[in-house]
Amino acid sequence: MKLMRVATFFVPLRHLVAGFAGALLAMGGAGDGRAQGVVKSKYGDWEIRCETPAGASTEQCALIQSVVAEDKSNVNLVVIVLKTSDGKSRLLRVIAPLGVLLPNGLGLKIDETDIGRAGFVKCLPTGCVAEVVMDDKLIEQLKAGKTATFIIHQVPEEGIGLPLTLQGFKEGYSKLP
Repeated sequence: MKLMRVATFFVPLRHLVAGFAGALLAMGGAGDGRAQGVVKSKYGDWEIRCETPAGASTEQCALIQSVVAEDKSNVNLVVIVLKTSDGKSRLLRVIAPLGVLLPNGLGLKIDETDIGRAGFVKCLPTGCVAEVVMDDKLIEQLKAGKTATFIIHQVPEEGIGLPLTLQGFKEGYSKLP
């Protein structure tokens, strides 16, 4: 995997995390594998969940899917896709369980294509957060793909791949406010 390729797809959003972290992390409780907020609609295995964060005047919505490792019930991810309030950026936020190796980051494969790695930007009591700005190419890959496999590490030698279905992603993404 080339580092330039990784940089193209996964650009950490350290400057945006502060503005969105409190409100939108509440939408995904990785500690128990369940997302928060009210389910507004369902598209395949994806849900649009919305809530009005404290102090906000409008509701914020996200396209969400949770996944648990088949062989390790304590390893789960909450995958959140959202548009920024200004409508200029689309974010992919993944909340991984506490105990992941932070230097290894979060890997992503769509079907058999290695997309790259994203660094974790912070850990909270509910889990560790990796967040990236999604470019048009990544969005199209997610819309066209069948499976997205997110890879985390609890030990340096072995990654844990957590596949989630992309069924319903295209339609759900198009309906995301």
